[in-house]
Amino acid sequence: MESTKQTQSENETAGIDTAMNGLHFDARVKSGWSTMPKSARGAGGSSSAASPSAMESWREERTRSVEDNEMSLPSIAAAYTTILRGLGEDPQRQGLLKTPWRAATAMQFFTKGYQEKIIDVLNDAIFDEDHDEMVIVKDIDMFSMCEHHLVPIFGRVHIGYLPNKRVLGLSKLARIVEIYSRRLQVQERLTKQIAVAITEALQPAGVGVVIEATHMCMVMRGVQKMNSKTVTSTMLGVFREDPKTRDEFLTLIRS
Repeated sequence: MESTKQTQSENETAGIDTAMNGLHFDARVKSGWSTMPKSARGAGGSSSAASPSAMESWREERTRSVEDNEMSLPSIAAAYTTILRGLGEDPQRQGLLKTPWRAATAMQFFTKGYQEKIIDVLNDAIFDEDHDEMVIVKDIDMFSMCEHHLVPIFGRVHIGYLPNKRVLGLSKLARIVEIYSRRLQVQERLTKQIAVAITEALQPAGVGVVIEATHMCMVMRGVQKMNSKTVTSTMLGVFREDPKTRDEFLTLIRS
């Protein structure tokens, strides 16, 4: 029984490291994560960061090119024409003549995160700096699309990290949010993706990410609760292990 549990634990840890290395950083960043102290990975150094199943969809950077957009635009527009007919509308009436094309190009913009890679954003933006106090960027506007209903999610993202001799250009934190939010998402996964990307890039002592968002699938359909908000958080490293560090972060983003 002891041997079985040990083997299972080793397999889970290996799965997590493999999944995190699936984010396409260069070899320097990848090796930095694999050699990071357990305290910087989260409690226990393995499953506290994220479960293997949660990491499964992060193993590959899903990208598409401008050429892909041009090639797929007619088929997306045709699909919207079918939707209009299915709704009982006439796609040929004046007000709807160009709607399928407008909707198709809008959807490509809403999901433009599939065209970008984190490594492209972080190149030349990581700096050696003898700074070991908390860095926070809060109230980052976020717009995404619910993957269950294809309706908007919008809100604010708060990010904090405790540097370990390396800092990231402040605007790049917002760019990381933009890349992952401009994909079909669920808020829980989005929160973890942002935290893990920062962890892999900087190897900080800890990372905290909090997202407050409104989901239109709850507001304009379903239960129709107009004022509901969803709050999710991911805490890694000392943000997870040290209550004082976590409380400082949460206090500062609320101030």
